[in-house]
Amino acid sequence: MARKKRRGPETAVIGGVTHDGRGIADTDGKKVFITGALEGETVTYQRRKFHRNFDEAELLEVHESSSDRIEARCEAFGRCGGCSLQHITPEHQRDIKAQTLKDNLERIGRVTPETWLEPMTGPVWNYRRRARLAVKDVYGKGRTLVGFRERHAPYITDMQRCEVLAQPIDGMISDLSEMVGSLSIKARLPQIEVAVAENDIALVFRVLDPPTEADNDLLRQFGKTHELRIYLQTGGLDTVSLFYPESVDDPLYYTLPEFDIRVDFEPIDFVQVNSDINRRMVHFATEQLGAGPGDRVLDLFCGIGNFSLAIARQAGTVLGVEGEASLTQRAAMNASRNGLDNVSFRVADLSKIDGTESWVKEGWDRMLLDPARSGAAEVVTRMHLFGPERIVYVSCHPGTLARDAGTLVHEQGYRLESAGIIDMFPHTAHVESIAVFRKS
Repeated sequence: MARKKRRGPETAVIGGVTHDGRGIADTDGKKVFITGALEGETVTYQRRKFHRNFDEAELLEVHESSSDRIEARCEAFGRCGGCSLQHITPEHQRDIKAQTLKDNLERIGRVTPETWLEPMTGPVWNYRRRARLAVKDVYGKGRTLVGFRERHAPYITDMQRCEVLAQPIDGMISDLSEMVGSLSIKARLPQIEVAVAENDIALVFRVLDPPTEADNDLLRQFGKTHELRIYLQTGGLDTVSLFYPESVDDPLYYTLPEFDIRVDFEPIDFVQVNSDINRRMVHFATEQLGAGPGDRVLDLFCGIGNFSLAIARQAGTVLGVEGEASLTQRAAMNASRNGLDNVSFRVADLSKIDGTESWVKEGWDRMLLDPARSGAAEVVTRMHLFGPERIVYVSCHPGTLARDAGTLVHEQGYRLESAGIIDMFPHTAHVESIAVFRKS
């Protein structure tokens, strides 16, 4: 059998681009996805991975650049898997994400909104207040790496700083690397959780072995020098405990000034990573719900009350439902702290509801959905049992939003009033979006 001829470099004009910044060339009837190439550019590339229906390629040279191409700000761009779109203007990044949402709604859900919303925008640098940094002591490099995973390999990116992390964590990567590299347990410390609040900054160190007293001294000194709260996690999430300082007067918190709301949270709680966008998102969601003093509102996948508390400033009754008891407990404490007695919270696995639950059929005028990437299929297929007049759906995955939108429109008697993207994660391939439904 003749050996397959090895392909050399090829040149093509890019006809489109994927949501994660890969250009699409169509050669001999087969699509080639080229990392870093933009629509309209003439490029030379080398195929690296071969598949039945498509190939993947490395960009070698750009002969004619797109007007949307810019110089990436981060030194680690191209290697780091955290960002894939820094070579594209922020405006065109949003265009790509908006097209991704449009394509998903049309292809998967077979729906089109009556109105396309303008992208919800905010700061594009130093916006990320929550992150999980991987840690690896690399003997060959003679140092401990701290950062995000590489784009094309299961290794940790060798990086000195991160342009999207909130200040001052953005410039603290090298210091973290040096400090962790000085610990006796540096090979037994796989990750660091970052949480930036309005009142303080917390780092949670996952430790697989107990730190020595010398290690403890280094951790305390790092917390003191950088004015941080240091937590240690020895096992599951229930083992996270404050290490430095010994005690604090106030929990971590963020605010929603428009609603006079303060939201307390623990450093491992889920909070929206972009505080400016979160404020805009909560404003828009409550505005679109249009709840008044006589309305009953259901907030599903409510977390620690990010939407519930704001909605309760306007609605008559609010019920937040969440699968994790620790989050609903935090939400209830937040309600009490903010003087809200018209909002309550309950624990329920929303992927397993069957419609027999008493709270499902209590009668709801409005609903807010903010599910995980898997979406809210079990809820939307039973929407007739809830019966809300309006639904605001916040999504972190356009595919599952499109699936659920199709169910609401084609099976549950709703109109897709409006939809658009939320630029929660600039420079990344992550597509956050929001959709508003009204009962037909």
